[in-house]
Amino acid sequence: MQLEQIIDRRKTHSVKWYLQNEEVIPLCIADMDFQVSEEIRSAISQKALHGIYGYSTFCERYFEAIKYWWETQHQWVLQKDWISFSPGIIPGMNLLLKVLTEPGDHVIIQEPVYYPFYKTIETQGCFVKENSLLYKNGRYEIDFDDFEKKASHPKAKVFILCSPHNPVGRVWTTEELKRLGEICERHEVTVVSDEMHCDLTYKGYKHKPYATVAPSHVLNSITCAAPSKTFNIAGMQSSIIIIPNPSVREKYQRMLEGYGLMRPNAFAIEATIAAYYKGLPWLQQVREYLEDNMRFVVEYFHGNIPQIKPVIPEATHLIWLDCQELEVPNEKLHSFFFENASVRLDEGSKFGNGGNGFERINIACPRDILETALQRINTAVKNL
Repeated sequence: MQLEQIIDRRKTHSVKWYLQNEEVIPLCIADMDFQVSEEIRSAISQKALHGIYGYSTFCERYFEAIKYWWETQHQWVLQKDWISFSPGIIPGMNLLLKVLTEPGDHVIIQEPVYYPFYKTIETQGCFVKENSLLYKNGRYEIDFDDFEKKASHPKAKVFILCSPHNPVGRVWTTEELKRLGEICERHEVTVVSDEMHCDLTYKGYKHKPYATVAPSHVLNSITCAAPSKTFNIAGMQSSIIIIPNPSVREKYQRMLEGYGLMRPNAFAIEATIAAYYKGLPWLQQVREYLEDNMRFVVEYFHGNIPQIKPVIPEATHLIWLDCQELEVPNEKLHSFFFENASVRLDEGSKFGNGGNGFERINIACPRDILETALQRINTAVKNL
């Protein structure tokens, strides 16, 4: 199977694999160690062979490909003029907060959560307001009473929803999303929904775009997405910002142009079209492989390292690891894996206070790499 092929990324300018110590296995940073689909490679190769890489713009095929994917995969019929661009989700969120907030406003997040959200909010002069998720019996739930309290503050202007949630792996139910939306609408809080991992769900779970939960959600929300996590093309730097509200969209577009960010990567256009029109068979294979890897990791920890308890994900190619029973001080936990197992994970405390005692592991790699890393962790824990 192609996904089991180990491809050396150490001298390819990969952020994930750019390590001084070549013995270290990086299971951090949310990209995959799988080669992209043949269709995407072919589309990029054809563009490369053309030999001219000047300024690019968006074509009708690009918009139609995005609309096709969201309608067939998520049953959401998009209008072309809703679709805007950003070189990445975080740059897009920075611009959105410039449009939606003033310095001193409150932005709500649900920690532990994707850590760049913190810097994004603070950069705009806003205050981070944490609606901490409740960790109960190995699963995370929303504290709706606290969310209502945070949203009701007169300075609360934006709620950044992470759906599916990174790092805890929850696929929020329609009921949960509806309840969040009702609170936000009641208090005039705009929802910015990060749906980057929406295509990486496991069997038995189905992603529901926030904007489709209720008719009133559409104009009060902005959806951030991309083919990058789904098809492993994050380096193309092409994200999709879906803004149904015309007033917000116009302001965002002016902001985008003002920062000179309105032009796409020449290769990203072709990669996106190929991914959305032809990438489903590859994605189905990846989902099955990730499901097998997820089961392998969960069973390995249960059987060999019970002190580390994986939070079983419903989506994403990441697993949130509860390491509290290791009794390693939080400030030394991350370095413990790096120094004693030569495995680099993502440091849990970066994701908020709820991440203390946790680490995040990326399972999107060939099984041999994953197995070697887990064996190293097992040895390190036994030597504690």
